[in-house]
Amino acid sequence: MLKISLRQTKSVVSGIGPRQGGLIFLKGALMGMCDIIPGVSGGTIALITGIYERLITAIGSISAAPFTALVRGRKDEAAEAVRRIDPVFLGVLLAGIGLGLLAMSRIILYLLQNAPAETYAFFFGLIIASSVLIYYRIEQADAVIAAVWVGLGLVVGYGIGGLDQSALGHSFPVIFVTGFMALCAMILPGISGAYITLLMNQYEFLLMALAAFDLVPLIVYMTGGIAGILSMSRVLKIMLRRYHTQSLAFLTGLMLGSTRMVYDQIAAAGGTLSAVVIFGVAGVILIALMELALRKFPA
Repeated sequence: MLKISLRQTKSVVSGIGPRQGGLIFLKGALMGMCDIIPGVSGGTIALITGIYERLITAIGSISAAPFTALVRGRKDEAAEAVRRIDPVFLGVLLAGIGLGLLAMSRIILYLLQNAPAETYAFFFGLIIASSVLIYYRIEQADAVIAAVWVGLGLVVGYGIGGLDQSALGHSFPVIFVTGFMALCAMILPGISGAYITLLMNQYEFLLMALAAFDLVPLIVYMTGGIAGILSMSRVLKIMLRRYHTQSLAFLTGLMLGSTRMVYDQIAAAGGTLSAVVIFGVAGVILIALMELALRKFPA
C-alpha cells in the first residue's frame, strides 16, 4: 500500500500555527457571512483580508495529480501536489465559511420574515452600488462600446427581472443550474453567488434548507457549483481577458436592469418610504466602505 512518509506529511501541512489558523478561520467566517448577502462578494472579503491570491492559487491547484502520482509510486511528486493545494489552509477557511453561512442564514431569514421591505431595500442598495463599481473597473474603455454593452445588459436584466421567478419552482434541475451559475459568479468581479440565487428565486428556499440542515438540496446546489467552476472557469477568464470592456459593461447593465425584481419585492412587502430609503442608502454605504478598504489594503 502506498503511503506518504511522516516527514513528507509534515512538509505538506506545515506553515499554519494556532494563531494563524484562528485568523484564517475568522476570515472564512466573515467571507461566509458576506457570501450569503446579495450584492456582496466573499471574494471581496478575501481581497480585503489578504488571502485572495492564496485562495485562488490553492483552488487552481486542485486536480487528480496527487492520486495519479501515488498510483505511479511517485511519493515525492504526490506530496508536492498536495502541498500546492494548501489543504490545511483550505480546510480551516472552509470551516470558517461554513460557520459564517449558518449564522448569517438564520439572521437573514429572521429579517426577511420580520422586515422584508427594509431587507430587500438593503439588498437593492448593495446591488446598485456593486454594479456601479463593476463599471468603474473598466480601464481605458471606449465609451461607445461600453455604453452599447451596458444597454444590452440593461435590456436582458430588465427582462429577467420581470419574469415570474416563482414559476421556476425548486426542482433539483433548477437548483443545480442555480449552483452552476452562482459559483461561476465567484470568478466574475463584483458579482455574488447570493445575487444569482436571488435572481433564480432560490434564495429564501436555500436559506431555509441551510438553517434546517436539509442536505439534499444543498448537495445538489454545490454539485452544480462544482460543475460550473470546473467547466466554465477558463471560459470566463478568457472572456474577461479578451473582452474586458464588453464583459464588465454587460455585467453592469445586467445587475442594474435586474434590480427590477428586487424593487417589485420591496413594493410587495410594503413598509414605510423613509425606512426603505434609509436601508437602501445603508447598502450603498456598506459597498462604499468595502471599496475604501480595498483601496487602503490592496492585495
